[in-house]
Amino acid sequence: MNKKTDPSSPRVISTHLTGLAGGMEDRAQPEQTMQERAYQALRHALIVGKLPPGKGISLRAMAEDLGVGVMPIRAAIARLSAEDALAVHDNRRVSIPDMTTDRFDQLMQARLLLEPICAMRALGAIDAATLARIRAHDDQMNASYHSGDAELYMAANYAFHFEIYRAGPSDVLTRLLESVWMQFGPFMRKVYGRVGTVRLTDKHEMAIDAIERRDVTRLKLAIEADILDGMDLLGKSIFTEARETRAGERPAMAGRSGRRSGTPQA
Repeated sequence: MNKKTDPSSPRVISTHLTGLAGGMEDRAQPEQTMQERAYQALRHALIVGKLPPGKGISLRAMAEDLGVGVMPIRAAIARLSAEDALAVHDNRRVSIPDMTTDRFDQLMQARLLLEPICAMRALGAIDAATLARIRAHDDQMNASYHSGDAELYMAANYAFHFEIYRAGPSDVLTRLLESVWMQFGPFMRKVYGRVGTVRLTDKHEMAIDAIERRDVTRLKLAIEADILDGMDLLGKSIFTEARETRAGERPAMAGRSGRRSGTPQA
């Protein structure tokens, strides 16, 4: 059994983003630069699942982790809220937006439409050095299978895919894809933290083989298969958990109502 990690504690999250900030301790940077770097750090944190759903996000803790003031964090959160990656509530609480069936379907359809195209456009530009980096990311993922390290898996999986996609002339498409990934990243991380990485099916070797053979059709099929495998695990886990939670809450609520009214319980 792989070691499982709980990405969802404590109640208010301190995200420990210093490593993502790329040296944000330099407080002398212009405010716009600090806002952009805060935005990029939070964006990456969403993509690799460092911000779990269902918990409040502390702006002050984020600011301390990144070594910036609260204002750059607020500006970054406003941008991410506009991209539907974060939700800002009336009481100024910040959280991950709820995942609905319709939203999940749209995000996965976006992946299925965009990622195979990006991979196919990149194939001709992937040289030996790029392929070596792709293999290194896959090796990190393999290490995560043995250790059960969901955070390592998330980071390596993202690096693997975007090492491929960014090799080609697809700047617009990869930017769109990053927005998609940061919307489902927190939920993927939560699922992997709960079930471990042992249940994941690796289609990356198929993709690497296709790249070596310069087989564009096989690469397309490998990317599609990889997305569909993750889609199946992620979708079943998210919505099965939601149904079980609702089923568990209804009898409890009915019981409380019955006790208040004096109605006998079955």
